[in-house]
Amino acid sequence: MALKRLPFRDPRTVARDIPGVLDVLFPRLSGGLVAALNRGAFYYSGLAPVPSELVEQSQLQKAMLFELSIARTELILSGQAEPEWAECIAIALKRQSQHYDAQKPDRVEESDQKAAEHAALNLVEMLRRVAGEKGSQIERSPVIPGMGWIASGTGDFSIGKVLVEVKHTDRNFVAGDFRQVLMYWLLKYASAIEHNDEIWTDCLLLNPRRNCGLAFNFDKLLQSASSNSNRVELCEALRSIVEHEIVRR
Repeated sequence: MALKRLPFRDPRTVARDIPGVLDVLFPRLSGGLVAALNRGAFYYSGLAPVPSELVEQSQLQKAMLFELSIARTELILSGQAEPEWAECIAIALKRQSQHYDAQKPDRVEESDQKAAEHAALNLVEMLRRVAGEKGSQIERSPVIPGMGWIASGTGDFSIGKVLVEVKHTDRNFVAGDFRQVLMYWLLKYASAIEHNDEIWTDCLLLNPRRNCGLAFNFDKLLQSASSNSNRVELCEALRSIVEHEIVRR
């Protein structure tokens, strides 16, 4: 059995493409738990889902379409009431290139703009409502510390002690979404121990496309998804995995 040294991977890639790493830590993060978590999803009053026909009319890859929406959200939050689409494209392309073989779209059609704008305005309102409730500022691209062969990365947003991750799918949240934020939390916690920093206590998954959200406490999900391990045990287990820097094939 050969041994291979792992290349550096960002946290999102590890959670998405190497799920076995977190399956060891969270064996109970299965269909039953995920279904139970999704029953806690809620909708934001006064907002509407992005019409399916708009999304279907778009000739862009869905990942790029909604990356445009995230970029537009960030520009609106920075104070630009009507961001230029060229700037949205540049930001979206840069973000997509970190995870995919992104290609610059030849143009952004009116239907693309309408779909991305609708999702962006939904997300801006969702974030502002949460910020108002928490009495905290919206932080864009919070840093996710690295560990071993897991490189540092960034999340979508954070508001005080709440990590906010955004999904633009036409379905409920899935196990991979929870794996991703659990990975972010463990990396943040490991770094916080060393540097005496604050950690996120809660997570908010948002889907502006469907106008829904799902909030949960990290400690409760850690306990439910693991074999009743506490945060210290899980952190040490992750450290043990990544410090070996090898995979078997």
